[in-house]
Amino acid sequence: MRAVACHNGASFDRFLADLKQQAVAAGVSQQAIAEASPYLTYDQGIVNRDRGQRVFGQIFTEFAGRMAAAYRMQNGQQHIRTYAAAFARAEREYGVPPAVIAAFWGLESDFGANMGNLPVLPSLVSLAYDCRRSERFQNETIAALKIIDRGDLAPDEMIGSWAGELGQTQFLPTHYFNYAVDYDADGHRNLLRSPADVIGSTANYIATG
Repeated sequence: MRAVACHNGASFDRFLADLKQQAVAAGVSQQAIAEASPYLTYDQGIVNRDRGQRVFGQIFTEFAGRMAAAYRMQNGQQHIRTYAAAFARAEREYGVPPAVIAAFWGLESDFGANMGNLPVLPSLVSLAYDCRRSERFQNETIAALKIIDRGDLAPDEMIGSWAGELGQTQFLPTHYFNYAVDYDADGHRNLLRSPADVIGSTANYIATG
C-alpha cells in the first residue's frame, strides 16, 4: 500500500529555503550552503524506506551473539595492534579502553567495511521534510552543513547510510560535529578514511557523549 504523503508545511522548495535560512542563523556560511545545494534534493524513496522499518524484535542476547562474531573479535584485536599508538593515546586522554573502542568500531561498520553507499544530504533533507521527525532531521541537516563549513568533508564525500549516519562510527551529523576529533592532525575530522580520527572520536563520544 502506498504511503500517505505527510510533509512539513508547503512545497519542498519553500521548506528548503526556510531551512537554509535557519542554517545561516546557526552560523553556516553561504559558501557551504551553495556547495551543498545540489545535494539537498527530496527523495521519496528514503521516506518510504524509513516508514517501512520493522520494529526491532530480537532480545539483547540474540543480537549481541550475532554481532560479536569471531571474525569481528579477531579484526578488533588486529586493529588494536595496528593502531596501538592511537588506542593508547585515546585511553590516556579519554579513559576508554582499546577493547571498548574496537567493539564500538566493529559493531558500527565492521571497521569501515560497511559504511553505507548513499549520499546522506538527500536522505537528511528528505527526512526533515517528512512530518514525523522533522525537527530532529532539520537539526541533522544543519549539522551536516556545519561539517562541510568546518572543512571536514566535502558534500560529495558525505556517503553513508540511508538514514544519514556517516563514517566508520556511523555517527549522525550532530554527533559527528560535536564529538569528531582530528587525531591525525591533518586539519580535518575525517571519520570515513582516518583510523586515528575514528579511534579518538569514538573515545570522545563514549567518554562525553
